[in-house]
Amino acid sequence: MMGPVLAACLLIILSTAWISQANGATCKKDGGVCTCNDQTKNVDCSSKGLTAIPINIPADTDRLQLHMNKLSSLPHTAFHGLNKLTFLNLQGNKLQTLPAGVFDQLKNLETLWLSQNQLKSLPPGIFDKLTKLTDLQLFQNQLQSLPHGVFDKLTNLNKLWLQNNQLRSVPQGVFDSLSSLSTISLEANPWDCSCRDILYLSNWIREKKGTVSNIEAAECDGGTKAVLEITEEEAAEDCVYPNTTTAIPTTIITTLASSNDDDIPELPVPQENFQKFLGYQEPDHLPTQPQCLMSISGYLGLMMFFVLISAAILYVIHFLKKA
Repeated sequence: MMGPVLAACLLIILSTAWISQANGATCKKDGGVCTCNDQTKNVDCSSKGLTAIPINIPADTDRLQLHMNKLSSLPHTAFHGLNKLTFLNLQGNKLQTLPAGVFDQLKNLETLWLSQNQLKSLPPGIFDKLTKLTDLQLFQNQLQSLPHGVFDKLTNLNKLWLQNNQLRSVPQGVFDSLSSLSTISLEANPWDCSCRDILYLSNWIREKKGTVSNIEAAECDGGTKAVLEITEEEAAEDCVYPNTTTAIPTTIITTLASSNDDDIPELPVPQENFQKFLGYQEPDHLPTQPQCLMSISGYLGLMMFFVLISAAILYVIHFLKKA
C-alpha cells in the first residue's frame, strides 16, 4: 500500500518545483536573465540588451536595475505588483515616451533614474503617486517642456536633475511645491531669456539662492547671462513654444475665420497621426529573445508537468488494481 502514497508525494513535490520555477523565471538561478539577491531583494537586469522588461519580477523586489539596455518603450502595466520597490534605475536606455500611469503602483519609490534616454515630453501627472520620492533624475534627455504641476505631489523630493535637456522655459509655479528640495541641476538647457515666461524661473532662483545648491548654474541660451540676472525689461516678449498651451493670438483666429475654404491650403497629415486618429496603436513591445526562451521553457515545463502527473496517476491506478 506504500505505492500510492509514494506516487502522491512525488506528484506534490514535482508540482511545487514546477510552480516555483515558473514564478522565478526572471532570475538566473532559475534560467532567467537577471541576477536576484534574496537577502537584499535586489534584481539586476542591467546591460543585457533587453528591449522589453523581463516577466515575473519577484513581487518583493526592493531595488530594480534596468539601466544600460535597449528599452524604447514601456507598457503601462510594466511595474504592476511591485509596490515594495524603493529604487528603480532606467537610465541609459532608448525611452522616447512614458505611458500615463506607468509608475502609479510604486507608492514606496524613493529613487527614480530616467536619465540618458530620449524623452521629449512627460505625461501630465506622471509622478503624482510617487509621494515618497527623494531623488529624480531626468538629465540628458530631449525634454522640450514640462507639464503644469508635474512636480506638485513631490513634497519629499530632495534632488532634481534636469540638466542637458532642451528646456527654454518652465510653467509658472512648477517648482513651488518642492519644499524639501536641496539640490537642483538646470544647466545646459537653452533657456530663452528674451521671453516673459523666464521670469518665474529667474525669480524662483533668486528666492532659493543660498538654500538650494547648484541653482545659480542656469544660464541663458548662448551663455551670455545667468538666468537669475534677467530683468523684466530684458524679458519683454510673449513667446510661444512647442508643446505649450499658450493661447493663439486673436488676429490669427480672425484671419482664419474670414478665409474662404478655397484659400485654406491642404496640410499633409503624417501617417502615424492618421493611424492614431483611426485608433491604430503599435504594441507596447515585442518579446525579447530572453522572454521567448523563458516562454518556451515554460511550455516545456508545463508539458513535462502533465506527463509526470499522468505517469503518477497510472502508477496509483496500477497499485490500486493489485491491492
